[in-house]
Amino acid sequence: MHLSWAAITVLVIFATTLTALICYQRRPAAVFAVVLLVLYAANLVSTQQLLASLSNPGLITLMLLVLCSLALEKTRLLRVLATFILRPSFGTSSFRLYVLVASASAFLNNTAVVASLLAPVRNNPYHAPSKLLLPLSYAAILGGTLTLVGTSTNLIVSSMYRSVGGAGLHFFDFTLIGTVLVFTCGVTLWLSMRWLPARASEPELYKHYLIDTQVETHSPLVGKTIEANGLRHLESLFVAELVREKRLVSPVHPSQIIEAGDRLIFSGDVAKVSQLQQFSGLNTFADSNGLLGSNLTEVVIRPDSILIGKTLKSIQFRSRFDAAVVAIRRDGAPVSGKLGDVILQSGDFLVLAVGPDFALRDNLAKNFIHLSGVAISRHLSGRREWLAVGGFVLAIALSATGVLPLLKGMLLLLGLLVFSGCLTVNELIRRFPRELWLIVAAALLLSQALENSGLATQLIHLLIPLAKGGYGIFLIAMLYGITWLLTELVTNNAAAALVFPLAWGVAQAAGVNPIGPLMVVAYAASASFISPYGYQTNLMVYNAGQYRLSDFMKVGGPLAVVYATVVITLVPVVFQ
Repeated sequence: MHLSWAAITVLVIFATTLTALICYQRRPAAVFAVVLLVLYAANLVSTQQLLASLSNPGLITLMLLVLCSLALEKTRLLRVLATFILRPSFGTSSFRLYVLVASASAFLNNTAVVASLLAPVRNNPYHAPSKLLLPLSYAAILGGTLTLVGTSTNLIVSSMYRSVGGAGLHFFDFTLIGTVLVFTCGVTLWLSMRWLPARASEPELYKHYLIDTQVETHSPLVGKTIEANGLRHLESLFVAELVREKRLVSPVHPSQIIEAGDRLIFSGDVAKVSQLQQFSGLNTFADSNGLLGSNLTEVVIRPDSILIGKTLKSIQFRSRFDAAVVAIRRDGAPVSGKLGDVILQSGDFLVLAVGPDFALRDNLAKNFIHLSGVAISRHLSGRREWLAVGGFVLAIALSATGVLPLLKGMLLLLGLLVFSGCLTVNELIRRFPRELWLIVAAALLLSQALENSGLATQLIHLLIPLAKGGYGIFLIAMLYGITWLLTELVTNNAAAALVFPLAWGVAQAAGVNPIGPLMVVAYAASASFISPYGYQTNLMVYNAGQYRLSDFMKVGGPLAVVYATVVITLVPVVFQ
């Protein structure tokens, strides 16, 4: 086989890319950024191809899906789901977790599903987080194989298929085999869960703020337990203490019944404090003055402050500074009880909801060291919540029935979410998935360079005898193996984009239906079960569950074998 200089150059770049991705697994975006620049600088791709990769319709659809799902994260949908899932019985919790997460991931971005359930599962009072977090990731991965929008790799393969003149993949093309995968891998996971470790997650000390709230007399929370009110499954917040008639209750049991006048002391991420506004009749210090609607300010008490040795009540903090204390944190020592009764010390961290005159007070510099603003994580309610959930469901339904293209539906929905105030422009800029966009665009460009140099064509000719010689099953297995290996070593989206030209070219040269090989690539790109680095949801639970690589091997190994067997066996039968 004679290779041109262009083909040799692309082969070297390809091999170097794989090596760099293995060595720098935590920085795939940086690796692909360099690849994109090198390909363009070496004239291995044209300007038109570069722009086409950056604006690929499938990639744009993926970005829109991720951005629209941000609104869903701000609703009660996934919090209610978490409340329903987590139960004292491990069998019930794990079964509900698997079924509901897999179902949700079929239609929602699976990364968003895992991100929203990560904190409730990690902070659940019943089971070690490591017993549930890895199944959470696996359920999201498997649920993504059920529909076209379940995972980004399906959209990438469909878009690349359309870019070479194909009809693209339809919404439910994945459903039949995906259902078999969810069932068979679910049974396998149930049997292999015995090898899951029982490790408690490490506390996130930087988030250990105490937030004081009070239950009003006529609050609907009164007379119900902590568990029944859904207070045990908040994102990054948990009930640490309960103060009732000067009596401190700690720890707070899920069966503890709430009474009027109770002070509930929450611990966790103060940026998530707006979640508490969803509970009628539960007020924080800042609520009464209406200050919680603004962003928060974090300060540290100076050594010479007049606050030292006094309480917030005795110093008349609100009138003195035009600010309300939302939360307090103290390094090296615990803080307990109502915020108003805490004796302040030098070095205490305070999070303040500030009024309009706060910045004009001349006593700020004498008492505080200003650290930074704390942006409140906003939550939707009322009509906006219904709009976010209903709009997303409607856009997916119209796409599934062929009434409206998914890209158009998501773009219209995003505009509606912005104009209705469900999402802000600043949120979109801050949460835009830049790394995902760069990785996929660069991978698409690299696949284009493989074709431009002729390297893809020469590799295809080597594989044609496998397809023409009646060894279709071996061809399917080979494409699956290559894609799966790249997924575990690199990323799922990059693996799908890199192997697509090979699958498409072999199918065309051999005169076989290309749908089968392309579906194999799509399924195999989602088969990341034995490495924490191949799929983003695995990486998310890796640190949260304090897992080791051996845990992925023991639990995910059987899943990888069953998954591969189902795909390699059924794809030639279903997609003839």
